[in-house]
Amino acid sequence: MINKNLTDFEKFVLFQKGTEPPFSGEYVDFYKKGVYRCKNCGEKLFHSNAKFNSSSGWPSFDDAIEGAVKRVPDPDGVRIEIICANCGAHLGHLFEGEGYTDKNMRYCVNSVSLQFEASEDEINKDEIKKKAYFAGGCFWGVEYYFQKLEGVIDVDCGYMGGDTKNPTYHQVLTKTTGHFEAVEVVYDQSKVSYEELSKYFFEIHNFSQTDGQGPDIGPQYLSAIFYQTQEEKDIALRLIEILTNMGYYVATKVLEYKPFYKAEDYHQNYYVKRKTVPYCHAYTKIF
Repeated sequence: MINKNLTDFEKFVLFQKGTEPPFSGEYVDFYKKGVYRCKNCGEKLFHSNAKFNSSSGWPSFDDAIEGAVKRVPDPDGVRIEIICANCGAHLGHLFEGEGYTDKNMRYCVNSVSLQFEASEDEINKDEIKKKAYFAGGCFWGVEYYFQKLEGVIDVDCGYMGGDTKNPTYHQVLTKTTGHFEAVEVVYDQSKVSYEELSKYFFEIHNFSQTDGQGPDIGPQYLSAIFYQTQEEKDIALRLIEILTNMGYYVATKVLEYKPFYKAEDYHQNYYVKRKTVPYCHAYTKIF
């Protein structure tokens, strides 16, 4: 049975035997401790201690959990396809004899076929982590600058503020879903505070623009801070007051948290992958 929560691209890979572009997947350079489950049915497939860096562009494992992964002849008549033994979802391919590890096997797997579950050790590390949510125009540029800030652990591009569940990029482009292009910032609260993040947010985009950001015009490109607590709301409003007293016009909206929907994989780490810089964002020291 196909999981109804899968995106169209995940269905394409898992059930039409598609392949995600190399170096685009979430788990390519990902080495936390835990277990990787099937994205469709949730069965455990690989332990993290079997993962290694093959520089191939896809997550690589030299072993699978016993009985979890089935090998079948690929339609091309040459390769060995690997599928979830429980639900039959396509995972990728198995290559042997390459010499990467002593086991001499490489399970080459699409990231979108997997769902990672952290071990207890990793969960304990997460106690110092918090999340913050900002919208400042094209999420590629906002992501790019937050990735540079000390204390930031991870940044994801996504959609926030609307009522449509699991929106796609093309749906948001219609300007009918109510969503902003936003980022989810995971940060180490022992190294950077929410107030410092918020100040930095104002310094990396034009918070005075009322119709979008730079050449990107539309409601999905408006400036906003999504608060999760009264303290976060108070900090955002105080910073806007400070900016106003400094003579700035502030168009940034302060909105209550709504579900954050992670954007498609090709939107993540956009500028890092392409080794370019944002076209409508820049850092300007204000505070």
